[in-house]
Amino acid sequence: MTFRFSVVIPCYNEAAYIGEAVRSLQKQDFDGAYEIIVVDNNCTDDTARIAQDLGVRVVTETAPGVCNARQAGTTASSGEIVVSADADTTYAPDWLSKIDRGFRSGDDVVLVVGPCRYSDGPRWGRVFARSLFGAVHGAYRATGRTFYVSATNIAFRRDRWTGYDVHLTQGGDELDLLRRMRREGRVVYDHTNPTFTSGRRFTRGFFYNVFVCLFVFYLSAYAVNRLTGRRVIGSAPAFRGAARRRPSARLRLAAAGLVATLALFAFQQPRAYLAGKADSAVSYVHQHTLPGGVRW
Repeated sequence: MTFRFSVVIPCYNEAAYIGEAVRSLQKQDFDGAYEIIVVDNNCTDDTARIAQDLGVRVVTETAPGVCNARQAGTTASSGEIVVSADADTTYAPDWLSKIDRGFRSGDDVVLVVGPCRYSDGPRWGRVFARSLFGAVHGAYRATGRTFYVSATNIAFRRDRWTGYDVHLTQGGDELDLLRRMRREGRVVYDHTNPTFTSGRRFTRGFFYNVFVCLFVFYLSAYAVNRLTGRRVIGSAPAFRGAARRRPSARLRLAAAGLVATLALFAFQQPRAYLAGKADSAVSYVHQHTLPGGVRW
């Protein structure tokens, strides 16, 4: 059978979510043929069994990491268009139909993407996602370019795909894929076709998600690993529970160091800036607090 779509879902211990994700994909109103592939990336729970019981194909990838898992799933798939999905995410019945519409808008379209919304978790997380993709949508309408994508909602033509960079971790299956596919043709962003993902990671708190997850394990890891061509910074610790955990001392120290560095480099000349502020403070104290006859 020839498939129009191959939906690839990488999994590491997603037994609590994979059933709902697969069932939402099986209820698509798309009238063409498509397959669902679940990649078992060293699961120790019932993820693979649940997926098999639902009748979808399960492949195994022992090399850890989301890029390794997506690479294995894409290689094993046979669809004309490969769709990147996530296990903790559900999909509206017309999701694949709208993706199909995006590709049919032109032969030069190589990538169709959409927004991600959080279905639960703290309110700030849901507001963050809507604000982020609102900005993505605004930039796309103004310039025709898409500057960010979510791995829960990416579809690409197999014959224009050049592979995932398996040295990368978070961001490699989003930012790097977007960068590569831009070279191959046109990217379509459909703001009317969101996915609905779990906000479980946000229960760790604002500090952890912004300064540890975003700056350390996403932006810094992507930049450093891509620059060096190897995995210098690994993946963020997997979050597979509802309880809020305090970040380790090592993570807090790394985040604090990164924030301090960013604060310094926010100025063109950080040393001159700090020296100038110190001189101003000394001058103020000298003028307002010292007796007239005292000199420094």
